Amino acid sequence: MPSFDAVSEVDAHELTNALDQANRELSNRYDFRGSDAKIHQEDSALRIEAQSEFQIDQIYDILIQKMAKRGIDVGCLERGQVEEANMRARQVLAVHQGIDQSIAKKMVKLIKDSKIKVQTAIQGDKVRVSGKKRDDLQKVMGMLRDAKLGIPVQFDNFRD
Repeated sequence: MPSFDAVSEVDAHELTNALDQANRELSNRYDFRGSDAKIHQEDSALRIEAQSEFQIDQIYDILIQKMAKRGIDVGCLERGQVEEANMRARQVLAVHQGIDQSIAKKMVKLIKDSKIKVQTAIQGDKVRVSGKKRDDLQKVMGMLRDAKLGIPVQFDNFRD
């Protein structure tokens, strides 16, 4: 029976490459000379450091551009508050991995309401969809892509 998994993941290697490119651009830009502005990666979060909130907004725009060029969906980022202290400003960006239980339930309800003949199962941080026809699975994929779930959704582990 054909099946696939709906997941929400960020490729860690591509994220690291995007951060390296953004930091390299920061070191070369004239308006950031001598400001010691940079982006750090910490487990499932990114930390932007600069001299002012204005510079943090500029760094965020650079980071978004680099992530988009590397094929990373920027919907996985959640901006935190900007903290300013001692002539420095910091902002933490949370990188979301996996599908939350509430969003997974929304996905299952959306699939069941569509009356497409498939079965769904929530398995940890992913949703498994299986059905008899490949065309039904492709309809579900299109429907999940178009749905406004608030997270980027990818499909992997397609079995025929």
